[in-house]
Amino acid sequence: MAKKKKQIRFIIIFLIFVIYFLMAARPIPHETVLSLYWISSLSGSPTMEDDVEFNFPAVTGQLLPFTLGNYFGYVDSYGQFVLNKSIINDIYLSPNMWTEYNAEPSSIVINNILERTQINIENAGGYPVLLDNRVFILGSEQNALSEISNSGNLLWTYEFGAPLTCIDAAAGFLVTGSLDGAIEVFNSSGERIFNFPTDGSRYTVILGVAMSRNGSRIGVICGIDEQRFLLLERLGNTGGDYKVVYHEYLGTGFRQPVRIQFIEDDQRIVYEREGGIGCYNIRSRRGMLIPLDGKIAAIDESGDEGHFFVITSHPMQERKLIGIKFPPDRLFGTPRTRAEDSIFLKASFKSDDVFFGRTRTYSSRTGSSGTDDSPSMIVVGGGTALISFELGEN
Repeated sequence: MAKKKKQIRFIIIFLIFVIYFLMAARPIPHETVLSLYWISSLSGSPTMEDDVEFNFPAVTGQLLPFTLGNYFGYVDSYGQFVLNKSIINDIYLSPNMWTEYNAEPSSIVINNILERTQINIENAGGYPVLLDNRVFILGSEQNALSEISNSGNLLWTYEFGAPLTCIDAAAGFLVTGSLDGAIEVFNSSGERIFNFPTDGSRYTVILGVAMSRNGSRIGVICGIDEQRFLLLERLGNTGGDYKVVYHEYLGTGFRQPVRIQFIEDDQRIVYEREGGIGCYNIRSRRGMLIPLDGKIAAIDESGDEGHFFVITSHPMQERKLIGIKFPPDRLFGTPRTRAEDSIFLKASFKSDDVFFGRTRTYSSRTGSSGTDDSPSMIVVGGGTALISFELGEN
């Protein structure tokens, strides 16, 4: 009898151990690694002057626009410069268009780096803004906005009640923020379809605005004392009305333009806030603060594959490249990951100026447009060099 009880006790202990092992076991996490891909020097590469034709084959794929120190241009995924120029005047770069202009431009030339075409704008009366493969002119007083066609003709003009402080465009829509705290949305014809005054702060001003790629969501940083983050979602699939679905107070906040953008296929929105980076997960409807030291000098615009990078600025020209791996959406019964534990990389370097870009490791000159299966690549700029790293896991 005693022997039988001993066997039963042993079986119970064994079953408890098996159950505990199955419940407590976790897969060994993969380690994210950066592998050096290429290094390209800006100062040692040929530049393209205004009177010299392009010496490169026609470009059919994605290029990475860059500005670093006294240089700007486009680089492909193999580190070859399709455009590399010295900065003399003001510039505006987009993924496929660029322009140079002086302080009071009478005429502006918009260059399309992919199509090798130009748009000539006479009597501009303002400054170029290149967004969503569209050309806009912001009036010299910053209280008027016009869209220009590919032939250089005026399509529409809208005058605002206060100077504009930020603009974004996606999916044929345009969103603007102004000094009086108003958010306005326009369709592709320049018709205003939504107007929203942001109240609730001592000073009502829009410091940052971003639109998701399908135009269904708008992220906003607004107000001073207190500053707030707002997320607006469109009502219905085609309507022009949006509603606030989330808001968060951010304290006194900044008194200058604030970076804000949708990343990771519009599944998250990230923004600057005091003490670090704010991140809002649209699926789980949760926000988090990722604490960082220093000031934000450059920021990742894609957050591809759950990895997000920033470069922070510190005294004595010190910069830090910081890699963040977002925790997965919280599941029932699993512990919540601490925000500070999501940082997987910190690398210091010294430089006067910095650049950060993100793309895929494919050649833009072969006609390949890349796929989601192509390895992700980050490009970091410091001094007069661009350095790329392929992102992988061990």
